[in-house]
Amino acid sequence: MLRHIVLWTFKDHAEGADKATNIARAKALLEGCAALTPGIVQFDVATAQAGLTFNTDLVLDSTFTDPAALAAYQHHPDHVAIKPFMAAAVAGRHCVDFET
Repeated sequence: MLRHIVLWTFKDHAEGADKATNIARAKALLEGCAALTPGIVQFDVATAQAGLTFNTDLVLDSTFTDPAALAAYQHHPDHVAIKPFMAAAVAGRHCVDFET
């Protein structure tokens, strides 16, 4: 199994919308990718919550059967299509992939 975790922080304003709106849009777009390709075992998208500790705004915590499944997801046209929005709205991104 391959775990793929991505954390994003968003700009205060981008793409004609405020931070909260862009976080909600990004969350919805990512959730739409949850079943794009075979080999996705687990796919959770969550936003930071007031009252809890956080220093990022949005997280994708996902598990894939193997590196080929992750690559298929990353290159799927529906996933590629959200990248321009993310690039415009995101101030910072951190990612880690590891075998479990």
